Amino acid sequence: MTPALSSGLNTPDSQLESFLIVHPTSIGALALLSLPLLTRVQSENTLSYRGSTVDVSNGQFTVTPTVQSLMMIGMGGNNGSTLCAAILASRHNITWHTKSGMQQPNYIGSVLRASTVRIGAEAGTGKDVHVVGLSMDKAIEHARVLDWDLQRQVAPHMALLGKPLPSIYYPDFIAANQESRADDLIAGTDKQVHLNHLREDIRKFKAENALDRTVVFWTANTEHYSDIIPVVNDTADNLLAAINASHSEISPSSLFAVAAILEGEPFVNGAPQNTFVPGVIELAERHQSFIGGDNLKSGQTKLKSVLAEFLVNAGIKTLSVASYNHLGNNDGHNLSAEPQFKSKEISKSSVIGPKGVLASKGEHPDHIVVIQYVPAVGDSTKRAIDEYYSEIFCGGRSTINTFNECEDSLLATPLILDLTILTELLTRIQYRKLDSSAADTKFTALYPVLSLLSYMLKAPLVKAGTEVVNA
Repeated sequence: MTPALSSGLNTPDSQLESFLIVHPTSIGALALLSLPLLTRVQSENTLSYRGSTVDVSNGQFTVTPTVQSLMMIGMGGNNGSTLCAAILASRHNITWHTKSGMQQPNYIGSVLRASTVRIGAEAGTGKDVHVVGLSMDKAIEHARVLDWDLQRQVAPHMALLGKPLPSIYYPDFIAANQESRADDLIAGTDKQVHLNHLREDIRKFKAENALDRTVVFWTANTEHYSDIIPVVNDTADNLLAAINASHSEISPSSLFAVAAILEGEPFVNGAPQNTFVPGVIELAERHQSFIGGDNLKSGQTKLKSVLAEFLVNAGIKTLSVASYNHLGNNDGHNLSAEPQFKSKEISKSSVIGPKGVLASKGEHPDHIVVIQYVPAVGDSTKRAIDEYYSEIFCGGRSTINTFNECEDSLLATPLILDLTILTELLTRIQYRKLDSSAADTKFTALYPVLSLLSYMLKAPLVKAGTEVVNA
């Protein structure tokens, strides 16, 4: 009789394969859905943390901040399922076999979990304290991002998450090749009804999990760019009226953003499209609800933003940047359609721009972006090639070529984690101007557009007139 395969649920603790010590980036429970995101801070003195409760036991400090969570649009896709599986693997310290040996879960690639983050000061000394920082089981199998041995062990835990909630699907905004995947939908075509349904989903999710806050995060397909149309999406009132009339130019991502804003919850757009049309931004300002975007900056573009900044700071004038990449996951499949590709092209191209004394008025480097869908390479081997062609001393020319090969979803997933944590933190920050003539000025919340998230995004959304910081 063939013995049954063990899994993370049916294997006795004494036989678990997890004999490796916990990876430093996974120390401290990172919770999924309704549990606090930050726990266990080592210190010897009492720690205050923005009104959070702190329990001390045998030198271990358990910090319990506001109970918050993450709602992902696209939870069953590559990024969403990978993030859920990674959190569960870290929580249960599941190790797995690869061709290179035993692997343990970690959060490498996350700025907040894999680097040192200051979280407060010790009372009395004032010293800084730092911390190192389908059904879902079928979704990870379909995504084919994680090693099979990890999928096998984490699948029972993923199954307990159930299926993602039904969503909305407007075919005009997504590539036609995605239609077969749109199989769990909110019924009908009335966009006002859809908006009400999404708002109820947010309220129900918070109530069922006893949450103070949930961050709504778009990690679903890239949509085509929305046209900015007067009397449709140019103001908040026009946008709400257009939703009520089920206007064709109201995109799914904008509808999710409006639902989050009206419920007072932060919304982050991790895709390239212009979710935040003027009406959405005005609505966020009106309700003082936080928004951030656009497009996760993971591999090729992260390097591009750093290298472009380096060339400017070195006094070298970039004349052109030519970028090519191919990939075989569903993101690549969706981007093989021209309207969706244009959204990605605009987002990637926004990283390069004229800066400083090197650029004449109206001058801009030539910048082309090519993306090809190659199914055979899957998610594991996205390849990117860039050529930087620059002017140097006395009319000379310089060419720099870079080649980048990466696992796309494993670069993008930690950014979802970081953006969620930072977004929630920024919702709790208040400030006031130090002005002697107005000593009684009240503390106010930050401006609703969270430009502080810019570093992690390809096309950062910022307040009008504010300089973009993306390097």
